[in-house]
Amino acid sequence: MATRVIPYEDIEKQNYYMQSVRDMNMGKAEQPIACIKTFGCQMNEHDSEKIAGMVERMGYRIVPDEIEGKYNGRICDLIVFNTCCIRENAEEKVFGHIGALKGAKRAKPDMITVVCGCMTEQPHIIDEINKKYKNVDVLFGTHNLHRLPEFVHNSIFNNCRVCELSHTEGEVAEGVPVKRDSTFKAWVTIMYGCNNFCTYCIVPYVRGRERSRKMSDILKEIETLAANGVREITLLGQNVNSYGKDLTENDGCRSFADLLTAICERIEGTGLKRIRFMTSHPKDLSDELIEVMAKYPAVCKQLHLPVQAGSTAILNKMNRRYTKESYLALVERIRAKMPEIVLSTDIIVGFPEETADDFKETLDLVTKVQYDMAYTFIYSPRVGTPAAKNPNQVPEQEVKEHFGRLVELQNSVDRKKNEAMVGKTVEVLCEGLSRTNINRFTGRTEGNKIVNFTADVKNCQEATGKFVKVYIDSAQTWSLDGHAVEWEK
Repeated sequence: MATRVIPYEDIEKQNYYMQSVRDMNMGKAEQPIACIKTFGCQMNEHDSEKIAGMVERMGYRIVPDEIEGKYNGRICDLIVFNTCCIRENAEEKVFGHIGALKGAKRAKPDMITVVCGCMTEQPHIIDEINKKYKNVDVLFGTHNLHRLPEFVHNSIFNNCRVCELSHTEGEVAEGVPVKRDSTFKAWVTIMYGCNNFCTYCIVPYVRGRERSRKMSDILKEIETLAANGVREITLLGQNVNSYGKDLTENDGCRSFADLLTAICERIEGTGLKRIRFMTSHPKDLSDELIEVMAKYPAVCKQLHLPVQAGSTAILNKMNRRYTKESYLALVERIRAKMPEIVLSTDIIVGFPEETADDFKETLDLVTKVQYDMAYTFIYSPRVGTPAAKNPNQVPEQEVKEHFGRLVELQNSVDRKKNEAMVGKTVEVLCEGLSRTNINRFTGRTEGNKIVNFTADVKNCQEATGKFVKVYIDSAQTWSLDGHAVEWEK
């Protein structure tokens, strides 16, 4: 199915709703305040930047996330929950936050509570919210993000509950305002949805099928970011390696390697020095893409390559469509072209029918690959996925024991990898002061490793967003410590 861009007039209609709400808000004695609570992945974080852009255009002042819907004792006028449903605990957190707002709603009946995102694409979640959480005013899913102004407008002016879920496939919204969290780093979504239907994963059901943005729209966005001083971008998609498969010849790009090449050539000579991307499905990572990564200095030599399990039998049950052997061969090809590559991965422990021998295959793969970082998860059944219906769930005690062994192994690899960095000088993009020590700065290497460092710089704002050479003095399990030796001119 070819991607369909939402017509300009539809976006203009949302601009009308934004202005209408703004006019009302600007007529109040005190500017209304809004809070946006985000759960889940980088895609959700970037969606929340779009939500923030629309909320600001509607005349709200965005305030930090505080408990029970209050900011400095004042009840918020608008609260948006952008939700995740990848794991059960994420859903439980959302319900806990919504429930905590019931008192604030009673005290301020005109407070608007919005719940959107992945959770609200599931019928059983909608049923639960409708039954138990009458304080929720607006409900909509991932396909309707651009219509937030319309829904808020209707809730205010029609004094009614809005619940609109549209599973429209093949549509991409361009022209939605964005309020980015950073001035020097930016997310850029290149595609939406997923066609893979891994048996444990809810994403294709809540995000829909794959839809690629047109290359011209992506390049235009990146050019604007570069002109505004952004130093690093991360290209986002549920499976970036599938980019372009739904585009036509007229769109000018048919592969992710083509897009990455075009971006690198377009930003040459600008201050935008780093390009990252995620997530890459191993079955679709082409040799052409490996060549492009190796060729262009702007592409970070860092790759997130989720394996999920080390047993071919379990990978088959997961519908991952590669084997342990083919995955290891792919890693070999990547490292042959980029020996310095920093690899990270996702691993699920306790998938239905996973035996002790299957788990040993995962430990063996982790030992052979030597990941710089691994995000490890205990399997969480998701309603509506094939794996959740499998009667052969792994006993909880066994899963916990396996999970502990995997974490212990990966932590030892993390530590060894980081200790090998001691005594080296690395380039770091400074992100500002450390959250845990205001006397130190923090940033990330090209390989996405966290570096905390000291520097003879008095003005934090001058340092933030700049590249700095840092000598690594010591290593922790998940971070590096050092001192600045040279700032970029």
